[in-house]
Amino acid sequence: MSGLKFDKRELGNLEYSLDREVLSTDRRGGYMSTTIVGCNTRKYHGLMVAPIDQSDRTYVLLSSLDETVVQHDQSFNLALHRFEGTYEPRGHKYITDFEYTPVPTITYRVGGVILKKELLWVHNRTQLMIRYTLVDAHSETTLRLRPLLAFREKHALSKANMEADGRAYPIPYGVKCRLYEGFPWLHMQLNKEESEFIAAPDWYYNFEYRKELARGYEGHEDLLTTGYFEFKIKKGESVIFSAATDFMATPETITEVYEQQIAHRTHKIDFLSCLQHSARQFIIRRPGGRTEVVAGYPWFGSFMEDTFMALPGLTLAQGRIEDCIEALDTAVKDIKESGLLEGRSVPPAVDAPLWLYYTLQQLEGHMTQKELWAKYGDVMKGILEAYRAGFYEDIRLHDNGLVWAWADRPLTWMGTIIDGHAVTPRRGYPVELQALWYNAVSYTLALAKKQGDKAFVAEWKGAPEKTKKSFIDKFWLEEEGYLADYVNYDEVNKFIRCNMVVACGLDYTMLDDEKLVRTIMTVRDHLLTPRGLRTLSPRNLLYKSNYNEDQRSQDLASRNGSAWIWPLVFYVKACFALSGERYYKEAKALLEDFDSELQTKCVGSISERFEGDPPHGSRGSVSHATSVAGLLLINQMVEKYAPKKKATKKAAPKAETKEEKPKRKCVRKSVQK
Repeated sequence: MSGLKFDKRELGNLEYSLDREVLSTDRRGGYMSTTIVGCNTRKYHGLMVAPIDQSDRTYVLLSSLDETVVQHDQSFNLALHRFEGTYEPRGHKYITDFEYTPVPTITYRVGGVILKKELLWVHNRTQLMIRYTLVDAHSETTLRLRPLLAFREKHALSKANMEADGRAYPIPYGVKCRLYEGFPWLHMQLNKEESEFIAAPDWYYNFEYRKELARGYEGHEDLLTTGYFEFKIKKGESVIFSAATDFMATPETITEVYEQQIAHRTHKIDFLSCLQHSARQFIIRRPGGRTEVVAGYPWFGSFMEDTFMALPGLTLAQGRIEDCIEALDTAVKDIKESGLLEGRSVPPAVDAPLWLYYTLQQLEGHMTQKELWAKYGDVMKGILEAYRAGFYEDIRLHDNGLVWAWADRPLTWMGTIIDGHAVTPRRGYPVELQALWYNAVSYTLALAKKQGDKAFVAEWKGAPEKTKKSFIDKFWLEEEGYLADYVNYDEVNKFIRCNMVVACGLDYTMLDDEKLVRTIMTVRDHLLTPRGLRTLSPRNLLYKSNYNEDQRSQDLASRNGSAWIWPLVFYVKACFALSGERYYKEAKALLEDFDSELQTKCVGSISERFEGDPPHGSRGSVSHATSVAGLLLINQMVEKYAPKKKATKKAAPKAETKEEKPKRKCVRKSVQK
């Protein structure tokens, strides 16, 4: 599949460029994100967004850096900002090129001046580096850099105030700033000794973030500048700007760090390499030895359910076993310390702990069963016992072998609340919860038998069959040919939702081939789109497809029509299980359909969800862990079932006998005649 290509003629078209975002992470909770033309359209955008302590809260420190080219006493501001409906300055008109790999790179042309800007977010440090190269110039050129500072939590907005410290404190080769107590110092330096910082503190008012306004949130902010750097730059010269919470001792150190970092950047040249790079950005290592999975950028944190759902695709699909085990161990530690195993706390989502078994099943190919049981056997058994004992009676295993979930708040992954009411309550027995429970018990029993845990086997051996019988009795809709979405005392909910596909694609399924085929055909007819599976059939009166950008509309549609990628994984797996290599072409086509998505929202990554109807516009977080992981798992299946190329070997020439040699000569003579 193709690599990333951007229409250079469209870069000056704000409808094109402002809808395309870039993201770089430092692998420890911080990131850089903006649009491909450098204009922030979200409060979450910024050149330096990072944690300032050991919590998972992140803060926008450096919002943007405005560049101005000066020649012949004329100034050309390359920046682009939106102020209350207008754009000023309009630096995008100077942009001639944008490249994504190995780092986001923008090229400007101002008359005879060609300036290249390369943005590098350093791994495992809170540091941004921007290298400016004057590619061409015909007269003396000065470059001016003005930092715009926020120093606020990423979900908030900064407003002009008297408490902010607008001073810039001199340090070698630059200045350090800290707007408020409790924040780290931001060290801004250049690797060029002949530069000057001119102190000029001032507030810039009413930056407008149109994406926030469209979502129905407040979207105006004031930013503080403490002054600007100014230096002359010659044709062919490169100057590096560094913003870091650590002090860089010398210009040589700045140059050395930049060159070391850029040398290790991978080239995102095609669909798969972009997905693999994006997958690595979700794995973060926090202080204290914690390894977590960020559910999605730019606003999500780490969640148990998303972690277990995404880990196999993010890590194991590209052989990153250590990353998987470290994140798994952190999540397991959290489960043990939360009191969940003793029933003292309720899972964040009723099915979240049961996704652990799904991750372990994928990990089994990289660890022996003996190692896996020794490391995780206790928590596997502990989680099952916790469900059987119950969580405050809202969540518990009933005598029929099914897990009951009833509470005032929604308990499944479809837990959206609007105006105090659940969009999809789904109280009782949710279909995917029973599928995950059956898979968890069956898998734990299989491992326990092989590892000789006779006590556990004796206690649980009849559980899967009881669950299976109750499941088929309650959920299978013979006349309709698919599974109910949930069942409780009063109703059998027959809504056609993507949740049923989980029961089709887990390693242990309760459906025979006939029921599996009929369920998959229903999913194909009602829910399958080129961007995943819809959460609700379009024939349902509650179906919401193409929705407005405000949060209320998005929340309504997200569980009642939006297409998600993670259920598509189970659909594809079930189709391969039923059809084998015959399904290869269809699966490959599904995967290839996502190629264009890599350059339409978050460059090189995949959004959280999509509209249910064409053109299936992307929605939600612009880079989402379960979406990227899902496509990598589907790619893994496609590669597994790809038709094997038949090796063609040339037969070795047969040794000639004395009798055959004259015959060959005769043949040659006859051809010549």
